[in-house]
Amino acid sequence: MFKVLVPAVAALGLVAFAAQSSDVAPDLATAGLMAAPVMGWSVHHEGALAKLAYGVANSDQLALMVTCMPGDRTAAVYGDVQVEGARMTQASIEIDPLSGGSADETTIAVNDPALAGLARDGRMTVVGDAGRFQLAASTEERHLVRDFLSYCSPGRA
Repeated sequence: MFKVLVPAVAALGLVAFAAQSSDVAPDLATAGLMAAPVMGWSVHHEGALAKLAYGVANSDQLALMVTCMPGDRTAAVYGDVQVEGARMTQASIEIDPLSGGSADETTIAVNDPALAGLARDGRMTVVGDAGRFQLAASTEERHLVRDFLSYCSPGRA
């Protein structure tokens, strides 16, 4: 029973942890406790491919990743959570960049209101195994999201 229960609880804990924002994370260092890693938004480039990720910095702990090429009208979405309300389509791929295994790729329009809302308001509602929750973006992170969307926009090609 524990062989099934422990991994399931750990997976739910990671998704719930992903819902925390760096804006509301307690300052454990000043309390004399070891600080837990905080999840946040970051943008990375591999050649021309841009990656917008929500996860723990400098790790492979990601809840959501959106990738695009300059001038694309759509972006690929990977992760344990899905963007709520987004007009998404399914497409098949061979390798999931998060797990290294095979997976389905979900695409979202670069101008989708969910992505625009993240850049504008700093909030994106997602749905995962742990339920529905919001991922928050700080002011600095909202600038990163805007830069990512600008990079991906169809007028850039």
